[in-house]
Amino acid sequence: MQQQKKHLCDVLIVGSGAAGLSLALHLADSAKVIVLSKGPLREGSTLYAQGGIAAVFDENDSIASHVDDTLIAGAGLCEAAAVQFTAEHAKDAMEWLIAQGVPFDQYKDEDGVLKYHLTREGGHSHRRILHAADATGRAVQITLVEQVKGHPNIQLLENYNAIDLITSKKLGLAGQKCHGAYVWNRDEECVEVIGARCVALATGGASKVYLYTSNPDVASGDGIAMAWRAGCSVANMEFNQFHPTSLYHPEAQNYLITEAMRGEGAYLKRPDGSRFMPDFDERAELAPRDIVARAIDYEMKKLGAHCVYLDISHKSKDFIIEHFPTIYAKCLSVGIDITKQPIPVVPAAHYTCGGVMTNLNGQTDIDNLYAVGEVAYTGLHGANRMASNSLLECVVFAQSAARHIKQQLASIPLVTDLPVWDESRVTDSDEEVVITHNWHELRLFMWDYVGIVRTEKRLERALHRVELLQREIQEYYRNFRVSNNLLELRNLTMVAELIIRSAMQRKESRGLHYNLDYPHQLAQPRPTILTPVR
Repeated sequence: MQQQKKHLCDVLIVGSGAAGLSLALHLADSAKVIVLSKGPLREGSTLYAQGGIAAVFDENDSIASHVDDTLIAGAGLCEAAAVQFTAEHAKDAMEWLIAQGVPFDQYKDEDGVLKYHLTREGGHSHRRILHAADATGRAVQITLVEQVKGHPNIQLLENYNAIDLITSKKLGLAGQKCHGAYVWNRDEECVEVIGARCVALATGGASKVYLYTSNPDVASGDGIAMAWRAGCSVANMEFNQFHPTSLYHPEAQNYLITEAMRGEGAYLKRPDGSRFMPDFDERAELAPRDIVARAIDYEMKKLGAHCVYLDISHKSKDFIIEHFPTIYAKCLSVGIDITKQPIPVVPAAHYTCGGVMTNLNGQTDIDNLYAVGEVAYTGLHGANRMASNSLLECVVFAQSAARHIKQQLASIPLVTDLPVWDESRVTDSDEEVVITHNWHELRLFMWDYVGIVRTEKRLERALHRVELLQREIQEYYRNFRVSNNLLELRNLTMVAELIIRSAMQRKESRGLHYNLDYPHQLAQPRPTILTPVR
């Protein structure tokens, strides 16, 4: 049997989006860092983020206003300390990104002074969204990738899946500590071992658990599932945000239409051309995403329509092309001219508001294990994430986690004699169709039973189905060599169970969780916390 490759580093970062790369750059001057990327380094949810990043740059705006808007959008479940911490550190985080070279849009005011162009999105009471046209995530990702590639202390491992964390318990040692991870080299199809003083999960969310999602294929909940298996608590997994507007077209699946378009005056319309959002909320198209998504879902079901329409054609052509060049080009490529026609849109699973429980330093329940970005539950988002707080959370908490890691690193021993991955009793599978079938079944029943609107009966059906799938997948996992699809399916079924069990615990409707059997809100809501048997 081929000898397994081992790597050693100070900090292993699993994930290569805004959170992971920001963390790497903050640490690399004082530590040896390995960044693990499941696909190509640029691929991930950050690359596809369109709208922008929220921070107070306008003299008429305030941190208190940013805090208030976030708390309102979070529907009573935000952790106030996390919201305050994020808003207070937002401008510093954006100035760090600017120093890295992120080209946020600028303009000259009437006095000829160069300022950052700020847009407004749903839930915000002021213009406070820094953006790079309508492709902010791409600008952030490309900039950070260039920076990490040029740093001598950062080793980049592309096309690697993390399989499981290596903890004290697995090594037969006392305490609850993380010492590294087993990883799957997708190119060479073999397992390798990485030992590290600290491990940081920056793997993004789990929206791939749903049939329709705006997320790229890599968003399969890997970090949440690994942390749960290792003994970490998770919180608020029932709150999965459905972005109200993804392009409905057979040639452009998963393509997101940014909320900034509604911020700049686009209207949501029925197929007959009439607006409907004023019937649901006084903020109309600028209501928080959960309200807009439910309104669209209601209208589609009431009318038996496949989609609704987002119309910005009443704005000038020059305005539309200047502010939304990427969306204009994409829609034009499938025969839709958004300067003249409305865009057919449907909701799609977009963001995981819950995740691995952390404190304001990104620390989890397990020593030396951190979680940053969408994978984490910091308390910032509550029952519904406000637009453009997601990339902000990545950068703010990457900074705070880096500060804490640097303070602790010298005192953390590096365990070098980690055991190799045992493949002695497994064989190659010739039944890949089983994985494909299970994958489709999972995403379909999650969409049908645990989607925008839920009931107790639907949740019970979903739990029964996911438990059957897990038994089937676990048997498969024990007997056959790992593969990318098998690892992702194993993680997604785990995350699906956490979402379902969390949804069943919440006996109310709040934010992104809407249950027809419990349509009212509780007077004193609490986060839903699940803790594994340790």
